[in-house]
Amino acid sequence: MFQRPHRDSLWFFFVFFFVGYLFLGLRLVDRQIFQHGRFKHLAASQHYPTLPLTAFRGDIFDRQGKPLALTHLADSLFVVSRQISEKDKTSRALSAKLDLSTEYLLERVRRNKAFVWVKRKLPESQTGEIRRLGLKGVDFRKEPKRVYPGVTLASHALGFVDMDNRGLEGLEQYYDRLLRGEDGFRQVLRDAKQRALPSSELKYQKPVNGSDLILTLDEVIQHIAERELDEAVRKWQAEGAAIIVMDPHNGEILALANRPSFDLNEPGETLPERRRNRAITDLFEPGSVFKMITAAAALQEGIVNEEDRIYCENGTYRISNHTLHDVHPYGVLSFQEVIQKSSNIGTVKVAQKLGAERLHHYIRTFGFGEKTGIDLPGEVSGTVRHPRQWWGTSIANIPIGQGVSVTALQLACAMGVIANGGSWVKPHLLKEVLSSEGDVIKSYEEEPPRLVLNPSVSKRLQKILVSAIEGGTGKSAKLKGYLAGGKTGTAQKLDANGRYSHSSHIGSFVGFAPYPNPRIVVVVMVDEPRPMYYGGVVAAPVFKKVSEQVLRYLEIPSEENAIEMVSSNDP
Repeated sequence: MFQRPHRDSLWFFFVFFFVGYLFLGLRLVDRQIFQHGRFKHLAASQHYPTLPLTAFRGDIFDRQGKPLALTHLADSLFVVSRQISEKDKTSRALSAKLDLSTEYLLERVRRNKAFVWVKRKLPESQTGEIRRLGLKGVDFRKEPKRVYPGVTLASHALGFVDMDNRGLEGLEQYYDRLLRGEDGFRQVLRDAKQRALPSSELKYQKPVNGSDLILTLDEVIQHIAERELDEAVRKWQAEGAAIIVMDPHNGEILALANRPSFDLNEPGETLPERRRNRAITDLFEPGSVFKMITAAAALQEGIVNEEDRIYCENGTYRISNHTLHDVHPYGVLSFQEVIQKSSNIGTVKVAQKLGAERLHHYIRTFGFGEKTGIDLPGEVSGTVRHPRQWWGTSIANIPIGQGVSVTALQLACAMGVIANGGSWVKPHLLKEVLSSEGDVIKSYEEEPPRLVLNPSVSKRLQKILVSAIEGGTGKSAKLKGYLAGGKTGTAQKLDANGRYSHSSHIGSFVGFAPYPNPRIVVVVMVDEPRPMYYGGVVAAPVFKKVSEQVLRYLEIPSEENAIEMVSSNDP
């Protein structure tokens, strides 16, 4: 009677072990057959790891070969948490050197992993201090780091990269594919303790470093432009500003700067507002600068010539339900004097003869209302309404630069048409692309220029704009030793209710130099200057200072020298 319980126990153990072995068998089938690929990949990753080989990002140079963006090797800090026994002590020691919280570091150190990033691309001073601590489980890995020698120089044109050297803004973003190159890899064999075995390299692909860029920017001209722009912003307590120096014949940008600026080496420490490229993203009404477009259209169409007399209504002119005023009351002026003295009434009367359709045609032909196509991200097109959308007073506003919105770059290109003999040329910053070995693999291909004005008309307009500086509203732009032409602009900004503000203005100036053979176009835009805000006061002096220095730097003979040279060669 004692045998039945004994048989029950044996039966229970038999069933238990049978089910257990069946379960193990099924698990083995699952691992060996169904999950074979996964475990094979896991084993391969442990014993045949593929190590990435990062390509060096290409460097960026100015037109003279001076470095603007370089790539150096920097130390990045990581920890092997399994090797750290005193985790609290290690965290406190690192916190004192890295300006990171102990809590953050402790979380990193406590991860049960063979590799955990702590902080990447440290300065050499921090690297040395941490090495001297001799902390177990704390080590460094070399990584390429982007460095900008000029710190803030040409910051909005150059842009910057992220921690993995991918372009985020500016030329770094626009030409990211050229600059980045192609990463390589190295596959090795490791033992069970993850030690690389000697002569165990299985596969190797060499990284291809990125291409270098040669820009049209000139570091010296960039310094000049930024220095004078800084002075204007300080003097007039402006909210912001922009300046462009361009070769009108080929569209090469010699300098491009905005204020406020930012440190390219620490872009994350800067508010996005400071990183905005105002020269291509900020829209504003150009004001009287736009009168040069109306004048160009009227001369090209034969509506008027320089000596035609225009009655300027003694400063008050009624159009539809709007009364137009001049800053100073004028009677009869020649057309040249209308532009020279910046008469609103005289300009509008000429525009009325020209007509809305033809005026609109020239506005668009000069490049307004569309992007210039410059090799920078973020450019906007501006606003130019078709005559079908004009109001009764539009013919009184648009010819004098109200009711349209433009960028500083568009103004530079428009003045380039007048300065180069009548053709619109595309602006650009790239000059050449070099291989990592230094060979030229690509040069900028200029697009065919678009004819806008007859050369004779552009020359006549140049003389009118020279008179605007020599005896008109642009007197503060008059150069020493050179003749120059240009136009001032003062525009009210719109307030939050969409009305013209009486306290916020934009003062601007756009001009060329020297006359009669222009080599540069300079546009200056000053946003909300105080207490003065007229373009002839806040922007024209910047044009004068920049143009004088740039022309001397380019070794362009002054007007007096040119006269002497001609006289000495006169038979």
